[in-house]
Amino acid sequence: MDLIRIILSVIIPPLGVFLQVGIGKHFWLNILLTLLGYIPGLVHAVYIISRK
Repeated sequence: MDLIRIILSVIIPPLGVFLQVGIGKHFWLNILLTLLGYIPGLVHAVYIISRK
């Protein structure tokens, strides 16, 4: 299941975070990072998915 989340995170980083933790502080932080730049949002999403 983590592999699917990581693949979705490559396409849309906030989606992978949403599937992992739901709507919370990490989701909103990821949206902010993705708006600031795709790579920071992607790195944060992979970190959140691999952390749990």
